[in-house]
Amino acid sequence: MATRLVQINMKAHDDAALGGFWAEALGWSVSSEGPGVTNLEPEGFVYPDPVAVCIDLIASTEPKTVKNRVHLDLAATSATDQAELVARLRDLGATPADVGQGDVPWTVLADPEGNEFCVLDSLRPETGPIATVVVDCTDPRAMARFWGEAMDWTVHKVTDHHAVLRSAQGVGPYLQFLRTPDPKTTWNRVHLDIRPYPQDDPEAEAARLQALGATAVDLGAADISWTVLADPEGNEFCLLAPG
Repeated sequence: MATRLVQINMKAHDDAALGGFWAEALGWSVSSEGPGVTNLEPEGFVYPDPVAVCIDLIASTEPKTVKNRVHLDLAATSATDQAELVARLRDLGATPADVGQGDVPWTVLADPEGNEFCVLDSLRPETGPIATVVVDCTDPRAMARFWGEAMDWTVHKVTDHHAVLRSAQGVGPYLQFLRTPDPKTTWNRVHLDIRPYPQDDPEAEAARLQALGATAVDLGAADISWTVLADPEGNEFCLLAPG
């Protein structure tokens, strides 16, 4: 049994408007499963495929009060392309953000609802528009152990400061666990959604993940087709139905 990262779940006050921003930012198409849900994926994409990690925006009235522990790094092809992309994103409604980054070669922005993201100056031909999905953590080595077993993604690098994984097919964005001193204080407004393969038993997969160190999260909802869990550092994620 194994899972793979298939999408990012992002809470939004206005899912349609924020979805419009991200669709323009990434050059992706927009669809909807129903009121309060906006889905983004590349044009012509056949879900699921490791070549891309999709985005689901879910309407929520909860306010954003702290820096997100999960964010996206967008890719460019060069410093010039990076500058042009930053300018285009600001025209779309992004604003500069200061998360204490100091003098770094990437640019930190926030989307129209304040969700932080970074614009890099490399990797676009290799990864597509999303270079990396970044998760803040206190112990990258422990996170690499858990997520390396939880998914069939390959662990590429592990240090005391960060751990990097990528799809076993060697395509699509990277997943990075980045060491940070900031504690987790609230429910993550942005989280990972993983999916088992079609032949797998979802209950057995949930039990396997809990044996690896995940914990169950009870939302009090009995009519959902997914299981909500938290990784060893308390980051919520959803185990979707096999597919």
